[in-house]
Amino acid sequence: MKKVHLIQADITAFAVHAIVNSANKSLLGGGGLDYVIHKKAGPLMKEECVRLNQEKGGCPTGQAEVTTAGNLPAKYLIHAVGPRWLDGEHNEPQLLCDAYSNALFKANEIHALTVSFPCISTGVYGFPPQKAAEIAIGTILSMLPQYDHVAEVFFICREDENYLIYKNLLSNIDDPNIQILIS
Repeated sequence: MKKVHLIQADITAFAVHAIVNSANKSLLGGGGLDYVIHKKAGPLMKEECVRLNQEKGGCPTGQAEVTTAGNLPAKYLIHAVGPRWLDGEHNEPQLLCDAYSNALFKANEIHALTVSFPCISTGVYGFPPQKAAEIAIGTILSMLPQYDHVAEVFFICREDENYLIYKNLLSNIDDPNIQILIS
């Protein structure tokens, strides 16, 4: 049975096979969590991001790319590019859904058994936290059963507000195929 965990912690200190980074299109580092991840992961990860930027021009919104996790407690980093919230009328919900689904697809592709997700786009990109949590949870729960390799997903919330939103949403879900564990 697949497992989905909710944990309030620092995603950069939580050991899994793959950590999802809330990245920007350039993949060269930005603000918020992306800045912290680039700082902690170190030069090897940064080199791979520079290469992806030079070869592919970065990563489009809604898509994801994989690099080494460098100095982080994981083997891989999956850089998922979420949308900036403008007004909800510029395909933001679909692009956020795409960011989560493409990151999960990449995790399965690299045979990651465990993967941690941050709250993509809710920080400096301004996506409303309630709506973002609904999209994240809905996307992961609907897609996780179809993947052979990913066994456990961890939603890692650092801020109290996001943790409480996720806790409320996940507490009301009863899925016979997925065990939900709230810490």
